Amino acid sequence: MSTLRDLAEEHTELRPADIDHLHRIAGDWQLLSDLSFADLLLWVPVDGDGTFLCVAQVRPTTAPTAYQDDQVGRIVGGPEVAHLEVAYRQGRIWREGDPVWYGDVPARHEAIPVRLRTADGEAGEVVAVVGRDTNLSTARTPSQLELNYLTTADDLAQMIADGTFPPPRHPGETTSAPRVGDGLVRLDAGGKVTYASPNAQSAYRRLGYASHLVGEDLAALHRRLAGDPLEGTDAANGILAALRGEAPPRREIDARGATMLTRALPLMPAGVPIGALVLVRDITEVRRRDRALMTKDATIREIHHRVKNNLQTVAALLRLQARRVSMPEARVALEESVRRVASIALVHETLSMSSDEAVEFDGIVDRVASAATEVAATESTVGMRRKGSFGVLPAEIATSLVMVLNELLLNAVEHGFPPAGEDGAAPVADGGAAPQVVVSAHRFRKQLHVSVTDNGRGLPAEFDADRSGRLGLQIVRALVTGELRGTIELRQGAAGGTEAVLVVPLARA
Repeated sequence: MSTLRDLAEEHTELRPADIDHLHRIAGDWQLLSDLSFADLLLWVPVDGDGTFLCVAQVRPTTAPTAYQDDQVGRIVGGPEVAHLEVAYRQGRIWREGDPVWYGDVPARHEAIPVRLRTADGEAGEVVAVVGRDTNLSTARTPSQLELNYLTTADDLAQMIADGTFPPPRHPGETTSAPRVGDGLVRLDAGGKVTYASPNAQSAYRRLGYASHLVGEDLAALHRRLAGDPLEGTDAANGILAALRGEAPPRREIDARGATMLTRALPLMPAGVPIGALVLVRDITEVRRRDRALMTKDATIREIHHRVKNNLQTVAALLRLQARRVSMPEARVALEESVRRVASIALVHETLSMSSDEAVEFDGIVDRVASAATEVAATESTVGMRRKGSFGVLPAEIATSLVMVLNELLLNAVEHGFPPAGEDGAAPVADGGAAPQVVVSAHRFRKQLHVSVTDNGRGLPAEFDADRSGRLGLQIVRALVTGELRGTIELRQGAAGGTEAVLVVPLARA
């Protein structure tokens, strides 16, 4: 099914700003649906001929739905959308008419015009209509909770028609917020509580307030309850801001070991401030788990830091041993081991500074490539260049991949270009160009494609990678086919030199 934006752009001439406003409504209208005990459908006009397209739908969590089937993408016209046409043309909320039937479900129609405020704060033209359809099959005498819900829902519906709901989202604020079922408190224009749902009463009881909330000055209560005076002042200021018609960011209140998340919304039907709506949620257990995860993350980072230090110590011991060995072959083997251990230490160093088990791999590749150039046996510098981006890789892939790239880069530098003096002159690449190694990376269909290409003298005649006795290539094959579950191919480059092509699946088994 296409998204709201796709449907609106394909079938209407709405401006990007209008579509963004519709997205904001769809991101916040679960609140209105639950307060209304009704399904909400977002309709946009098509071609100006009385036809409407449904681009979004939400069902209530507080009542049975009026629609068993999804309505998004449905185009209707004629008498079925007469109420939408009235709301769209006249710019008013439509509540007239008799109940209608959807199969064996009776439902009540309402239509709410959607406006977008202009730059100077005036109400703009109607750009869409919200259909509010209530399932009447379980109709009964409403309770006090339901009456307060419905009254608040009507106020929010009028604010949609005015263009003042939903409020703008604060930077960095996610869609996660208290819901109607978590706890609802309604305030009058003076900030006194006129209604508090049972769940809201329970949330405040966790903070240490055992009395009834009705009649309390909520801003002053938040200031008294909060364990931190500054936190209490911020929470109180948020309530006062909502009473002034502003939309403050969400606040948390900590008291007596409990944590409560609050969201304050101004109630301004027809532009007149009549109070505020405060949604509350007890998030004590959520914050406890967050703290446990933070402790766990800090422990994991400390482990990575210690592993890095231990690997660096091992590398230093191997380096010290290499200096004391008189046999050239043994010295070379120890120096290669030093470089392999150091490449693994790079990954753990990066993980020790990361908040999760993933690393930005580009910086690691650049450091490994820089270290590889330092061991070149040539008198001229071998240039290293990276094309594309590896992106963020999980630790289990990064550790093996960095060892593979370390071996491939060292092979390219050491064996791709003849050492100085082999032919009596400083070495150059094929065709007389400066020696160069290029590491390329791109992602395609959940796979990471990597190539290491040099412009050196190419592979020896009758070279067989599978039968090669070089330890470096054996390490590469074992890691690629085993740990990484990928494939590797060594071949002659298209323009000379050698090319190693590596394909690694990013989805773990």
